Amino acid sequence: MAAPKKGAVGPLVGAVVQGTNSTRFLVFNSKTAELLSHHQVELTQEFPREGWVEQDPKEILQSVYECIERTCEKLDEVNVDIANIKAIGVSNQRETTVIWDKLTGEPLYNAVVWLDLRTQSTVENLSKKIPGNNNFVKSKTGLPLSTYFSAVKLRWMLDNVRNVQKAVEEGRALFGTIDSWLIWSMTGGVNGGVHCTDVTNASRTMLFNIHSLEWDKELCDFFEIPMNILPNVWSSSEIYGLMKSGALEGVPISGCLGDQSAALVGQMCFQEGQAKNTYGTGCFLLCNTGRKCVFSEHGLLTTVAYKLGRDKPVCYALEGSVAIAGAVIRWLRDNLGIIETSEEVEKLAKEAGTSYGCYFVPAFSGLYAPYWEPSARGIICGLTHFTNKYHIAFAALEAVCFQTREILDAMNRDCGIPLTHLQVDGAMTNNNILMQLQADILHIPVVKSSMPETTALGAAMAAGAAEGIGVWSLEPENLSAITMERFEPQIQATESDIRYATWKKAVMKSMGWVTAQSSENDDTAIFSSLPLGFFVVSSMIMLIGARYIS
Repeated sequence: MAAPKKGAVGPLVGAVVQGTNSTRFLVFNSKTAELLSHHQVELTQEFPREGWVEQDPKEILQSVYECIERTCEKLDEVNVDIANIKAIGVSNQRETTVIWDKLTGEPLYNAVVWLDLRTQSTVENLSKKIPGNNNFVKSKTGLPLSTYFSAVKLRWMLDNVRNVQKAVEEGRALFGTIDSWLIWSMTGGVNGGVHCTDVTNASRTMLFNIHSLEWDKELCDFFEIPMNILPNVWSSSEIYGLMKSGALEGVPISGCLGDQSAALVGQMCFQEGQAKNTYGTGCFLLCNTGRKCVFSEHGLLTTVAYKLGRDKPVCYALEGSVAIAGAVIRWLRDNLGIIETSEEVEKLAKEAGTSYGCYFVPAFSGLYAPYWEPSARGIICGLTHFTNKYHIAFAALEAVCFQTREILDAMNRDCGIPLTHLQVDGAMTNNNILMQLQADILHIPVVKSSMPETTALGAAMAAGAAEGIGVWSLEPENLSAITMERFEPQIQATESDIRYATWKKAVMKSMGWVTAQSSENDDTAIFSSLPLGFFVVSSMIMLIGARYIS
C-alpha cells in the first residue's frame, strides 16, 4: 500500500472552479494551502449566430460532478482519505445567465455567456429610458448599462424564449448565475435544492443594490424582471447546504465567490489599495477599496469584492474588465490554425522577439473597460510583406499587456496612488514571455505567485473559514506565505510609451464597425458571410473582424 502523501494530514477543503473554457475541482490542505490533487474538464462553447455565445448548463453541471469524482479517485490512489474534505467552495464565471424549471430541474434555455453580444439593441432601448441627470442604474449597481451583465441577458430570454415566458407565468422558473445553478443542483435540485447566490455574483447582475446588499425593486421594475425568480443573497462564506450525491455526499458547500473576487481573496489582497490581475479567458484587474464604494471617473466598475461571513463587513473593489485575453490565444489556435496548442504561442513569440510593427486589437466582443464600446471589432494592423505568424503571436501577447495597461492607468487615476507593482495570477501567467512583456509595458514589476491556482485557493479559503466549518484561519498571522516570482521592466519607459501610443491608434481604428441593426440580423451583419473575417488591405493595414468569438 502506498504511503500517505506528505502534507496530507489535517482538514482538507475542495474548490470548484467553473470557468468559461473549463471546469476544475481542486483539493487543498487547509493548514498549509498545499494543493493535493485536481482534475480539469474542457467545455464546449456554442456560437449559434454572429456575436452569440452559449453553453449547455447540463454539460457544465456534469463537468463539475466528473471533476469531483476524478479528483477523489486520484486522492484515493495516493492514500489520502477523502473523509478529510470538510467543506467545498464554489467559484464561477460571472454574469453568465441560466434559467431553469424548479419542478423538472431542466434548463429552459442554454446559458447565455458573459461575452454574448445579442442584447445590444436591448441595451440601446433601455439606455433611452435612463434620465440624463440621474443614472440610477450606475449609482445603485456600480455598473454601466452593457451587454456584459446578467439583467439584459435575462430580459432577452423573457422577450424571446417562449419556454421561459411560460415557466415564469406558471411560477416554475428560477434564475441564477452559474453559482446558483450549481449550488441548487448539488444541494438536491428538485428535492430541496438551495436557490441562493452570494453578494459578489449578485453584484454582477445589474439588479442588486451594492449599498443595501439587496435585490432592488426599482432596478427590477426598470428591467421588468419578476423578483420571485431571483435567488436569495448570502455572504461569500457560510454554509449554504450539503452535497446530496457522489463521493462527497454530506460535505457542506460553504464558500461562494465570483471568480475574480475569489482570485482577490486567494492573492490575499485584504488591505485597501492592494490589487491583482487575473489572466484567463478575459483579463480582470481588481483593487480592494475597503468598506467604501469608489465610483470611477475613468470607465472602471465598482463591485463587491467579498463578504467573508454573515456578520462580517462587506468590502468593495474597483475593477477593470478586458473581454479577450486568453481567448485570443484560443482564437489563434482554433480559427487561424497558426498554433496547435496554447503553449506554442510562447515559442512563436520568443522566436520573433518583436511584433515588427504589427498591432492586434482583439475586440471580438467589442471593447470593455475603459471604453465600453460594443461597436468595436478585432483588427490586426501595421502588416508588411515581412510580417509572419511569429509576429502575430507576439502582437497577440502584447495586446493582452496593452489592455492591462489601459485599465491600470484608469485605476491609478481613480485611486490617486499609483500601484508600485502588479500581483498576477491565472493560467496565462505560466507564459514567461507574457509576464516579461507585461512588466515592460507597465514599467513596474510584475509579481507572480508560485501558486497559480489563486481563484481555487480563494474559494477554498472562504469555504474553510465559514462559521460551523472553521478549518481555515483568515487571520493575517496564520495565512500561509506563498513564494513569488518577480519580473522587472527591461526596456526604457520611453520605448514602452511609444509602443503603447501606437497600439492606442489601432484601438481607435477598431471602433464603429458594427451597428445594433447589423449585428441583430445574421444575414446582413458586417462580417457574417466571411468565415474567418473581413479583410481591408492597404500598404500598411489589414483589418480583421473575427467571424467567431473564441
